[in-house]
Amino acid sequence: MGSGIWSTTVYGAAESYRAASGSSAFDYSDRLTASAPRHTWAAHPSLDPKGLTVRESRDSDEHPTSLALSVLFDVTGSMRTVPRVLQTKLPELFGLLLRKGYTEHPQILFGAVGDATCDRVPLQLGQFESDNRMDDDLGNILLEGGGGGQLTESYELALYAMARHTSIDCHERRGRRGYLFVIGDEMPYGKVKAREVRDVFGDEIGEDIPTAAILAEVQRKFDVYFIVPAGAAHVGNADVLGTWRKLLGQNVIELDDLGAVCETIALTVGLGEEAIDLASGLDDLADIGSDAGAAVGKALATLGQGSGTVARSSAPLLDDAPGASGTTRL
Repeated sequence: MGSGIWSTTVYGAAESYRAASGSSAFDYSDRLTASAPRHTWAAHPSLDPKGLTVRESRDSDEHPTSLALSVLFDVTGSMRTVPRVLQTKLPELFGLLLRKGYTEHPQILFGAVGDATCDRVPLQLGQFESDNRMDDDLGNILLEGGGGGQLTESYELALYAMARHTSIDCHERRGRRGYLFVIGDEMPYGKVKAREVRDVFGDEIGEDIPTAAILAEVQRKFDVYFIVPAGAAHVGNADVLGTWRKLLGQNVIELDDLGAVCETIALTVGLGEEAIDLASGLDDLADIGSDAGAAVGKALATLGQGSGTVARSSAPLLDDAPGASGTTRL
């Protein structure tokens, strides 16, 4: 996967078609939850992890230096609004990544996390995509809205998938880690349970894996961030924040504005790639007319310290022309 080029024109045409036909950007979820009893709900075949081999981010003539980006979000309870926000902000995300020169060849995988102890669909995983097919992956996600009513969800199963069922050329060919963003408001369970791995993936792993151990596997090939957005049920919860900070340190991001999640992801990548410092990234947000600067600046204040800069493009933010960024890395 990972061929093709993102086009805002294609995105806009799809939006216009849905508006004219009365369909939703999340048509699969809306139709299934409205017409079928809960016990029959299932992941869309394109996102079902059962029997999963690998999700691949590959270099090609079209994308010679691919960069794997993964965005996995909790879809339980209040968190199920997150993918709808992400879907509407995809042009801004790609505009910043590409037209502002943060990275030349991003390949983005979207996925969703539930609770394997009680949900019908505890995990959904798309493909790494460079073009508008990632919008299709988002649209196929089931927004189950379940969860077990406690302070834990099955984030550790998502970490297992990213550790053992992904293959990314940025790491394997060039020794550069990709990026994994988990968006949620609860804690992971303390271990990856062998029986849940068998049920969800069909894998036989023999014994349970401590969550800290599977995270260490993931961190060999991904820089991992946990974003807690405003509006989530457990924002500010000391146990949740303490658990994730013990696992990830400063890579726990508290975001005051859910609507700024795409801008936060883009600037985090820009900082990690040393394409910007935080001040220039916030200037980019102002340049595109975004009002997310205050929330993003506060959220990324720690990450933004000490980041370097490179020369960046002044090309129009949402230009569709391939290769239009003109980025020169120093």
